[in-house]
Amino acid sequence: MDLDFLKPLLERPGPWASVFVETRRDTEDAAQMQRLRDRAVARQLVDEGADPATVGAVAERLRAEPASGAPPGRALFAAAGEIVLDLPLTTAPPGVEATWSSLPHIAPLLYLRSDEPTCHVALIDRTGADLELRGPLGMEDTGRAEGKQWQGRGHRSLPADRYEWHYNNKVENAWEKTADIIAAELVRRCPPDAGTLLVLAGDARERKAVRDRLPQQLRSNAVEVEHGSRAPGASTELLDREIEEARSRYARERVRSALDEFRRGRGRPGEHRAGPMDGAPGPAAEGVPAVVEAVREHRIATLLLGHDAVEAGRPVWVGPGAYDVAVGRTEARNWGIGRPEEARADDALLRACVAADSEVLLVPEETTGPAGGLGAVLRWNA
Repeated sequence: MDLDFLKPLLERPGPWASVFVETRRDTEDAAQMQRLRDRAVARQLVDEGADPATVGAVAERLRAEPASGAPPGRALFAAAGEIVLDLPLTTAPPGVEATWSSLPHIAPLLYLRSDEPTCHVALIDRTGADLELRGPLGMEDTGRAEGKQWQGRGHRSLPADRYEWHYNNKVENAWEKTADIIAAELVRRCPPDAGTLLVLAGDARERKAVRDRLPQQLRSNAVEVEHGSRAPGASTELLDREIEEARSRYARERVRSALDEFRRGRGRPGEHRAGPMDGAPGPAAEGVPAVVEAVREHRIATLLLGHDAVEAGRPVWVGPGAYDVAVGRTEARNWGIGRPEEARADDALLRACVAADSEVLLVPEETTGPAGGLGAVLRWNA
């Protein structure tokens, strides 16, 4: 899961109000239920010690909720009397949850927003490409890549066979330049090292030409689909289905690949985990102490969280910096954290992953993951 949307939470200190509420209004008593919900949120925040300005900001935002068209749920994060993030959820929370804590309580987002990846889509033909960004909550038109077109002026005095060759050659050259333009624009939008899913749709010959021009890493994350057209009024039903299937496959493959890498690293001598070390740390970390150590070293490539991660709520000690994390208060002070505060392990580790642009993956319930539900694949060996 890409957590870039959480970066605003790194820009200010806490404490934080974190609120998760259901927002559906498909019952006759929806208005009454909303009032009860809003009062429950305010009561929970007050009971936990939230300041009046922040409680008021949350209450005002909830009262302003639209009467229709709402997503299944919303998450609000507020500090110092201001709403910092207001996020739609793809899954309704099981109940009202409002907390007041030193760090924003971001862990529930992993379960309440779709973990299928955001993907870039290019609808390609010989004249250019229409570009889209598809995420958990829908599609966004992100522009176009316009290609080169040969207008065929002049050369009418050439013999018919020579003119036909000349025309075809010029058209082909124009298409080659168009494919270069489209590929360059996709590289600009999809950094090759970011693990971005790219879906290429449209004319078969043209989409293959564009794919052949992509850097190797981006090309390996690109898939071609059979349907889709730039023609006005073209149906998108089959294309939409293919894109969703591609996103689901990509998400499953990312988890499988990360778990394979984690298991290989975990089983080696010198593995990176709590307890006596018999050598340099290996390429995997398992359990809170080992993952916290990897966080301080800025080494988390992929954080793995199980659905029933028993260690997720374990207390750790944090400072103002994203990588200021320690297992105990004394350890925190030894690492130079002047006034450490207690926080949940999952929230502290996720904060660090947001800062480091690390990947975060949920381990499916039926799959064996890290012991205690918390582990990581590391960027390099220490």
